[in-house]
Amino acid sequence: MEWIQQLNTTIDYIEGHLNDEINYEALAKLADCSSFHYQRMFAYMAGVPLSEYIRRRRMTRAAIDLQNGDKVIDVALRYGYSSPTSFNRAFQSVHLIAPSLAKKKGVPLKSFPPIRFQISIKGAEEMKYRIEEKEAFQIVGRSIPLSKNIEENFNVVPKMWEQAASDGTLSTLMTYMNQQPMGVLGVSVCNHLEEWRYYIAVSSDITPLEDFESYQVPASIWAIFEGKGTGESIQELEKRIITEWLPSSGYEYGQAADIEVYLDPDPQNTTYEVWLPVEQKNRDETSLMDSDKTKEMS
Repeated sequence: MEWIQQLNTTIDYIEGHLNDEINYEALAKLADCSSFHYQRMFAYMAGVPLSEYIRRRRMTRAAIDLQNGDKVIDVALRYGYSSPTSFNRAFQSVHLIAPSLAKKKGVPLKSFPPIRFQISIKGAEEMKYRIEEKEAFQIVGRSIPLSKNIEENFNVVPKMWEQAASDGTLSTLMTYMNQQPMGVLGVSVCNHLEEWRYYIAVSSDITPLEDFESYQVPASIWAIFEGKGTGESIQELEKRIITEWLPSSGYEYGQAADIEVYLDPDPQNTTYEVWLPVEQKNRDETSLMDSDKTKEMS
């Protein structure tokens, strides 16, 4: 299947550039999606963040080079570490020993081979969803810039929610909400064309006052999934969407924003929806995917 082949092409690219600075945008282009979607998809499917996978592959190769007699400083520079301290820290995080000790015979080391992606059809637990085509709509709220490395955003976004809850932002936003989707929104704008930003907002056609800003969510087809539970449960749902639903759905990532709709404000037992922008896949590719599924089940 072309989608899986594209992901494996990115692995080949990583292998060919372990001695260089690896460009996430180049990887995303090979996967035919945005850098945000690629990094999230990689982490969900590989079970490890992209940056950690690259670090493990580099340290696997570094250990081999050291055992072959290369100097520590040369190996550090080869894999992009200008500081011996940072290389030592990265090496120990993987192998649990200093690079200098890795040169000795009989020392236990770890090896992380290159991964290969393949489709896995699970479907043990249902996922409730609907497909909707929606015209562009305005959201009103506050935003922060996002890093191109999505791991760096994992601490920033929760802190933004905490502040919005404590300073009255959420309650004030509710006075603006007057159109669908009716709920407090977490909106990730992470495409090829715009600065990456995260919004806490509501859907509204009201022109905001100076305290807030507006953003126009473009028209899109949305795959909308229902869920209920804690904040962790929404992450698990998103993982299942990417690893279980999307590969066999006949759709691929669209270019609109990713949206989380919180229908109930209780953080310990909230009702929510995940809105994933999608585009219809090429019919020939979908037919090939169905054929692969039939072979796998036979």
